[in-house]
Amino acid sequence: MDSYTFSERGSTEAVEEGRALAPKFDADGLVTCVATDATTGELLMVAHMNAEALAKTIESGEAWYFSRSRRRLWRKGESSGHVQRVLEMRVDCDQDAVWIKVEQAGPGACHTGRRSCFYRAVPLGKAPDATLVMEFRGAEKAFDPHAVYGDDAKS
Repeated sequence: MDSYTFSERGSTEAVEEGRALAPKFDADGLVTCVATDATTGELLMVAHMNAEALAKTIESGEAWYFSRSRRRLWRKGESSGHVQRVLEMRVDCDQDAVWIKVEQAGPGACHTGRRSCFYRAVPLGKAPDATLVMEFRGAEKAFDPHAVYGDDAKS
């Protein structure tokens, strides 16, 4: 794939009202990406993209991310087969976040074996000195992560 060149960031009005894709990468060269199921709207995961991951996602129609912990580019599903086919991509108003609506192959998006990475709920309305104990919601395992990933349950 050839290197993709994004537009220069112009004025606030140009970024917020214009049609040019001019992502605002953070100090580490990343934008946050939210992935949801295109059919159900279920929130599947949040990850990060650098310019190369964003370009590969646009060009290939499959989700590519940049792993902050492993410091490398990765295609979702490269080891699990649980590929995310991107059906729609949007950016927020100031172009520092990306939202992709995906068709999730396989039973789940989370490396822990769950459908979604968001399987715990934080209780609200607790006193500041109370110990917060999260509740599991939708936390059933959709697949065995060790059978899929072995000892490297990260893709």
